[in-house]
Amino acid sequence: MQCGSERHYAIPIYARLVMVEKNLKPGPSYLGKARKPICLIAFLKVLFTCSVFLLPTLYPITWNTFNYAPVDFGLVFTLICFGGSWMLGNGSTGQQGILSLFKTLAITFSIVALFVGTPLYGQSLRYAGPATLIWGWVAVTFFTVFVGVALAEICSSFPTTGSLYFWAAHLAGPKWGPLASWCCAWLETVGSISGIGTQAYSGAQALQMIILLATGTHKNGGYFAPRGVFVAAYMGLAIIWAILNSFSLQVIAFLDIISFWWQVIGGGVVIVMLPLVARTTQPASYVFTHFETSPGSTGVSSIPYAVILSVLLSNFCLGGYDAAAHLTEETKGADRTGPVAILASIALISVFGWAYILSLTFSIQNLEYLYDENNETRGKLVPAQIFYDAFHGRFHNSAGAIVFLCIIWGSYFFCGLSVTAAAARVVYALSRDNGIPFSPNWRKLHPKYKVPRNAVWLCTAISMILGLPILKLDIIFTALISISAIGWIGAYAIPIYARLVMAEKNFKPGPFYLGKARRPVCLIAFLWVLYTCSVFLLPTLYPITWNTFNYAPVALGLVFTLIMLWWFLDGRKWFKGPVRNIDTQNGIC
Repeated sequence: MQCGSERHYAIPIYARLVMVEKNLKPGPSYLGKARKPICLIAFLKVLFTCSVFLLPTLYPITWNTFNYAPVDFGLVFTLICFGGSWMLGNGSTGQQGILSLFKTLAITFSIVALFVGTPLYGQSLRYAGPATLIWGWVAVTFFTVFVGVALAEICSSFPTTGSLYFWAAHLAGPKWGPLASWCCAWLETVGSISGIGTQAYSGAQALQMIILLATGTHKNGGYFAPRGVFVAAYMGLAIIWAILNSFSLQVIAFLDIISFWWQVIGGGVVIVMLPLVARTTQPASYVFTHFETSPGSTGVSSIPYAVILSVLLSNFCLGGYDAAAHLTEETKGADRTGPVAILASIALISVFGWAYILSLTFSIQNLEYLYDENNETRGKLVPAQIFYDAFHGRFHNSAGAIVFLCIIWGSYFFCGLSVTAAAARVVYALSRDNGIPFSPNWRKLHPKYKVPRNAVWLCTAISMILGLPILKLDIIFTALISISAIGWIGAYAIPIYARLVMAEKNFKPGPFYLGKARRPVCLIAFLWVLYTCSVFLLPTLYPITWNTFNYAPVALGLVFTLIMLWWFLDGRKWFKGPVRNIDTQNGIC
């Protein structure tokens, strides 16, 4: 109650603190120049008061001592804020698009996805221990905010489908615009299509674990799907996503609203319940301060190298937030909705993702046993073993672990659905400008549903081909993740760099404008993107063999060598970048 009542004070106090003085009509109790220090102290005092009422009051934490206020407030205010946003969006009668702010945020948050880093957790923990994993997430979040802010400013000025490459063309100017948009478009295309494969692999792996635990665990003769069945599940997910994306965008928007609440509510359940169910929890000193390398299992003996690889989980999870920009032609008030969706997605995944990693780490029962090939999950998915240990330790069955894995599988399903939608729209935008072989086929829209159905199935077919090496190689997931991250996140670098070096007079700002902060923000964002792409090219296991080699540099090198040869030999003669902001002839509005 105290936190709820004091929370009311913060909003008008903060508004009074930042408002322009001339807009206030003073009364008898006017503070004058004392207004700013008084309001600042009052605002900080209210924040402190609310914060302390969210802390646990009794230890050890059990069902009877847990402070449920953070959960209650989180769920209630999430429902109020985003539910209100959805209703306001649905009440709009604007004709600029069919997606409201909430629906755009739902699609974006579905691509970012709360549980997307689950397959990477075990290996990241192994490289340098829990402290690096936990604080690495905080560090990556800090730099990701700079990237998000830089993209939000550009999105506010240039809302269009195929956004990143449209931005690159216009920000780079007539001389360099075609080359900038060509490189950016192909980075986006490669990143988003391989992203479908990443989610299909994750979904197939989660399904593999669900079936194993449901049929008795590895120790009790449960069914562990072999490579052929695994690949069939991979292909099946990709096909289902393509079928669903062949219908109206409103269908995807509706499913992504379900996805949003699935991840918020389901994620909340996993985050809160897991450490409560676990019979013992790790001390805070272990979670936040313990550093430990494992050269015997990873082959990495260099401490800086181990830290870099440990943080790859955070680098991968905190990406994809530009997805709102791909849908801005179909979004109401795109110059405001796009930036808000980008920044809100970063905020949500930063908080929920960190809480999820903390929940997993606190709930570890036996670190070495998590990686044992003879454990209940064959050592294939560390979070699945953490779930099993927690529920079996307390209830002597695996039902709860299966439920948690189903929640995570659902997250992958919705994420893959959204990634497929984003990939298809990138391909559609590029083919609309004749930037892809056989472009007339891929830019066709379905006459009834107005979706690029051919582009959807092209992306799906390529992602399925990328999954075929799973039949022979265990390391293929590392390659898929690396290609997806480098392509998708790397595409951010081009418009951000163009915005950094362009003359300010040539930029037409939108409602979200950085002003003089543009240069430092864009510089930090650009350097961070370069660093992120670089680390995804590194080997992740030693010694290097056919089963440990990171194939991403070879695959990307081959693909982009062909793409750039095409540019220099032919593409530069006719490719001029995006032709139009809105293709009214094809019915996109």
